[in-house]
Amino acid sequence: MEKDLKKGRGAQFNPHNRFEANERYIELDLIDNGLEPDEFKTKYIEVYPKTILNKTPSPDIPYNYSMNPYQGCEHGCVYCYARSTHPFWGYSAGLDFEGVILVKKSAPQLLEQQFKKKSWKAQPIMLSGNTDCYQPIEKKLEITRQILEICWKYRHPVGIITKNALILRDLDVLKKLSEKNLVRVALSITTLNEDLRKKLEPRTASVNMRLKALEVLAKNGIPTRVMFAPIIPGLNGHELLPMAEKTHQLGAQKFGYTLVRLNDEVAEIFEDWIAKAFPDRQEKVLNQIREMRGGNLGEKRFKRGMVGEGPFSEMIRQQYQLVKMKYFNGELPKMNVELHENFKDNQLKLF
Repeated sequence: MEKDLKKGRGAQFNPHNRFEANERYIELDLIDNGLEPDEFKTKYIEVYPKTILNKTPSPDIPYNYSMNPYQGCEHGCVYCYARSTHPFWGYSAGLDFEGVILVKKSAPQLLEQQFKKKSWKAQPIMLSGNTDCYQPIEKKLEITRQILEICWKYRHPVGIITKNALILRDLDVLKKLSEKNLVRVALSITTLNEDLRKKLEPRTASVNMRLKALEVLAKNGIPTRVMFAPIIPGLNGHELLPMAEKTHQLGAQKFGYTLVRLNDEVAEIFEDWIAKAFPDRQEKVLNQIREMRGGNLGEKRFKRGMVGEGPFSEMIRQQYQLVKMKYFNGELPKMNVELHENFKDNQLKLF
């Protein structure tokens, strides 16, 4: 039985921002009837960064640079590792992360400035390395679409990871990029169970919408990888094999996974959430996470964060090897970086 779970949001409260001396509280009695008081409606704040590209030093990420047109994410995934970045901007990792969204409207222009630099050498850039570039406000603002149009204009390779079917809006641009081997899409699908999805990722696209998005992308020749992430023991840990089979049938060309890791404030948020969403499974889930994280809920060491340790981690690894051999044993060609370099050279010759 659920205990006082506030529907429509992942986090149920605002944990203390470790960078602030004072704590702030928000009274919650909302959403259950489809209504939000004014003080809790999602707020969008425009910010003005000097650059849009972020260096990604982690060896767990196959891109050297990422870009995020939004900070914070209204999808509200309770486990999201990006929550712990929101306190750097003066907000909480809890309700603030999904209710106060920092918007970078200048992102396309900043990216174009970067592409024009003589010193810039083309390399694939990850769009949404931190928060989802297709979260709900993107439908109105179209910042991500403008970024993709800049990538096409300069023939520059780009990777996208999202869990929102809104990506199909930009199918026309994606097809042009794909024809020149300039794009890869990773579609994040955490579960095939819609009831679990509603609690775990309250404002994401439904399971069926994501599966349909995968099918459409594949039919249109967009190289698409499915990320079964994160795997949470006791909740979706039994779904790896059916997820791999289903997404292979719909056209996924690659398949990957990560294990849940609950760093910093995310652990506190998740513990509170599971006590309310699944009180009967609370101890089992938390203990199994600790077993694969050396007694902790989180993991910050490179290489260990994705794969974990212990019996559950080994079981998942073995299942993954099976699905790779059966369904996903091919490799995608590297994205084209030559087109951008040729494009830039030809543009310079005009001056």
